[in-house]
Amino acid sequence: FSKELLPPFRDQEMKELRYFCTAGKGMEQFLVQEVISKLSACDVEHIPGKVFFTTSAGLERLRGLKSAERLFLLLKKLPPLPAPWDSDKGKMTRVIQEKIIGELGDWQQGLSAWLSLQQAAKESRLGPAASRRSRKRKRDEETGKEEEEEEGDGSSPAKKQDLQGSPEETPLPAQVLDSAGSVLPGRADHVSEGPSCPADVISSSKQPLVSFRVCCRCSGILARKFSPQELGRIIGMAIHKRLGWKADLREPDLEVNVHLSDAHCILGFPVFRLPLAHRPYIRTTGLRSTTAWAMASLAAIKDGCFVLDPMCGVGTILIEAAKEWQNAFFLGIDINESQLKKARENIQFSDLTSRIELMKASVTEIPLPAASVDAVICDIPFGRKFGCKTDVRIMLPAIVKEMERVLRVGGTLVLLLSPQLSAFLGKSFSREPQQNQRPAAGGSEEAGEAGRASPRLVDQVTADRVLVSAEGSSSAPMDFPSLVRMGTYRVSLGVTDGLVQEYKKVIP
Repeated sequence: FSKELLPPFRDQEMKELRYFCTAGKGMEQFLVQEVISKLSACDVEHIPGKVFFTTSAGLERLRGLKSAERLFLLLKKLPPLPAPWDSDKGKMTRVIQEKIIGELGDWQQGLSAWLSLQQAAKESRLGPAASRRSRKRKRDEETGKEEEEEEGDGSSPAKKQDLQGSPEETPLPAQVLDSAGSVLPGRADHVSEGPSCPADVISSSKQPLVSFRVCCRCSGILARKFSPQELGRIIGMAIHKRLGWKADLREPDLEVNVHLSDAHCILGFPVFRLPLAHRPYIRTTGLRSTTAWAMASLAAIKDGCFVLDPMCGVGTILIEAAKEWQNAFFLGIDINESQLKKARENIQFSDLTSRIELMKASVTEIPLPAASVDAVICDIPFGRKFGCKTDVRIMLPAIVKEMERVLRVGGTLVLLLSPQLSAFLGKSFSREPQQNQRPAAGGSEEAGEAGRASPRLVDQVTADRVLVSAEGSSSAPMDFPSLVRMGTYRVSLGVTDGLVQEYKKVIP
């Protein structure tokens, strides 16, 4: 069969390309596992804040990464720049430009690969019928051009302009979006929510004229010599001079992302316009979605599992888990009616009402039978007051004890705690933690907590009762004999860090 007669796959496999994702502090370890399991990635390596990998996975599978912040096509990964830092700025500038640009072939191959990704996204959006129409229009244009040449000078200027193609039809420069994602005039028929700047693939025999801007981040000794804006101008001038690309700070076809530090020099092109961490199916954000997904990934959710979030807030954990594990069922509990209202709106917006139920109840009195839940996942709010007299630390043992009660033997408990709450809770355990089975990861480069959910209050009667009980038994801390800690993972929540703790329930 002719390839032209076959409808393209929605998620067509690409040739093997080298990518990298940015990740928040502590999320690298989750991202490494995710690219291997979802993308069958090879040559996976990570540094603080970034994970590098090679894959032939299509765009839909790439877009399905949940623990990453942003995805880039890797252009260069170099050692730190060997600039003569004791020299004048002019000499340093020349060294930086020479090392960053390097071989022109690398840039040409990188641009060609980036354009192929944009074309794949365009074909995926338009479908086979539109793709055939596009090919037919191209053939018609070529035929018309041949006829025009045969007619000679008799053609009108207007006809010549039409045959050359209107701005909407010319394949280059690529259609562009502004920083807010708005469509530029005359390019509306090409726009999508796919890759960063969808573009038509051009003939490999001619390098396209492309507009660009440089987004530069620097740290270490280089940051003490140049500001990011200065480095962006220096690199941008070199790209324009050596490659002939046109600088456009407001509406570029392509963004060149550069990160320079004392450890490495990394260049890449964004694959998608929006970050992977952006969740179009969540209306009101609470816990950062990447962290919520990571917590759910530890819960060993399988088909038919019943999963509980007893302090669900606006439902971020429930939604992330339900989107990823589509044959499981979920229950969210919260004492705060305003939080439950936002959670209902989020669940309806994400079209998950058939698999996520909500209930108003206290986390210290969960209205479920003992050993009835396969997994419990909970973001315990820290630095917040549960009531006017009692804080989280006083109530924490009672909260965990109730989670232990409803969890079945063999089930998993995943908690997000502050380091202080984690240390406090550790005093109540009699069993030693199991070895953390995930590799440690380093610092952060690009992530931040979008905002914590508002305080979730427990009814004051329950809080006062727990307070009296805790004060009366302070010499004998509550024990959780059936919970064994399997691992602890430190992750960034923006202005502070949190500890994700994983427990398994066993027969005591």
